[in-house]
Amino acid sequence: MQRDPEFFGERELSLLFMARRLREALRLEEVLTRLGIEYHVETGEYTGGFLMKRDLTGAFFYVAPEDLERTRQILIENRFKPYDPSRNR
Repeated sequence: MQRDPEFFGERELSLLFMARRLREALRLEEVLTRLGIEYHVETGEYTGGFLMKRDLTGAFFYVAPEDLERTRQILIENRFKPYDPSRNR
């Protein structure tokens, strides 16, 4: 279920997924809500493009750190590719 950042208190949330398309974000919201996962989503900019780099807007999904591994597995089971911090250095 989508929550405001205040719901999570002082905990630093973990980035779970970055949706580049609205359809993808809506589908993920449906999966997380159906399964009762508490998450926060906000828009943000990322750099995209292969030859011509440009700033684009996406939806960034966050969960509490203690829910990260379980939620990552749910994403994989539903054909999403969870955020991998080791790939984005």
